[in-house]
Amino acid sequence: MLNSKPTLETLLNHRSVRKYTGEPISDEMLSAIFEAGRAVSTSSYLQAVSVIRVVDKTKRTSLRQISCDMTAEEYDKALSEGKRLGHGYVESCAEYLVFCMDAHRHHQLADVNTDWTEVTLIGAIDVALMAQNMLAAAESLGLGGVYIGSLRNDIRRAGEVLGLPKHVVPLFGLCLGHPDWEAKINQSQRPRLPLNVIVSTDTYQIPSDETLSAYNEEVKAYYASRGLDLDWKAQIGETFGGEVRPFVLDYLQSQGFAKR
Repeated sequence: MLNSKPTLETLLNHRSVRKYTGEPISDEMLSAIFEAGRAVSTSSYLQAVSVIRVVDKTKRTSLRQISCDMTAEEYDKALSEGKRLGHGYVESCAEYLVFCMDAHRHHQLADVNTDWTEVTLIGAIDVALMAQNMLAAAESLGLGGVYIGSLRNDIRRAGEVLGLPKHVVPLFGLCLGHPDWEAKINQSQRPRLPLNVIVSTDTYQIPSDETLSAYNEEVKAYYASRGLDLDWKAQIGETFGGEVRPFVLDYLQSQGFAKR
């Protein structure tokens, strides 16, 4: 019988974990995690999700190259030059799961139109709900994990590595494993937006500039405690200051999504 922590304790103590002991996840644990995902709510009972468990080392390396935003040639050259490369946990974690928006099985069963933008939203929401259920279940069992959105750095190549047919799109990965707490994993939580910014009643409440500035200073202090000169405003600018993976729409449309 698996020992699972209480729900609130698990959720309120969430940390992204990128360092693992190397111990495999037991079949019993993995099965429970998948069952927790399968039990999640799903829009109109469509169940528009598929999860690919990546165990092949070559595929993991290819997916790490994508997360590093490198071609295979660039990656090999960087390694040969002794450069430090990120996203090593994609290869070293006990389990690497890729969550996909999936309308393929719907086309197998019925004559349907899934190229509406609304269908894309339905699929993305279903995927996110299932993934969060699974991570919460994993954390309740003492495991740790981190989501890998950088899988979309080359979303088409990721789809090719995973052999995805039309009407299936890889959205993000999830590393899971036993946390290596001795590796000095940062156990403090990054400060979140205050509830009075996130939660409104009846109508949307625009937060005051003062409230956002105060939060930005709180984030800045957090990063300073870790030796970093960074704040939330800078992170927003870095993410939204230019093109944001403009090739994703073309791939979505080539896979039969978001055409109208």
